[in-house]
Amino acid sequence: MNEKDYNSLKDAIDKKKKILVSGCLCGMKIDYEEKGHLVEALRKLMLQGQAIAVCPEVLGGLPTPRDPAEIVVVKDERKVYNNRDYDITESFVLGAERTLEVARKSGAKIAILKSNSPSCGCGKIYDGSFTEKLVDGDGITTEILKKNGLRVITEADFLECIK
Repeated sequence: MNEKDYNSLKDAIDKKKKILVSGCLCGMKIDYEEKGHLVEALRKLMLQGQAIAVCPEVLGGLPTPRDPAEIVVVKDERKVYNNRDYDITESFVLGAERTLEVARKSGAKIAILKSNSPSCGCGKIYDGSFTEKLVDGDGITTEILKKNGLRVITEADFLECIK
């Protein structure tokens, strides 16, 4: 995590500003496997009303559970396909736009999102081969949030920051 991200997170926590958080990191069983990825400190922030739990994939209309999905590049355009080779890009973009709307309405300027996800991944995402190979890149939601001025970090960055 760079110093600006660290300072933004520390400022948000210290001043009790709203923070967007992937719902699965708050323990909600809404990821593609219908599992949660609980980070207790984030759940606590949510219960205190500081963290706003979101799942861009659910906001985009996808069910829980759902088929795994990864980003692939098709004719120089990023697309999201599930493991059945079905293009679900539209749902991912809609979920990202709705997540941005939540950020704007809440005043959140920082988001803590689930690493490696095709929606929430920050810095690393799966390569589209469904072989768990990571490549540099951001998920669809992370990309849209960053383009709109939000700082996005992963749960690992958050845990490093609060040590």
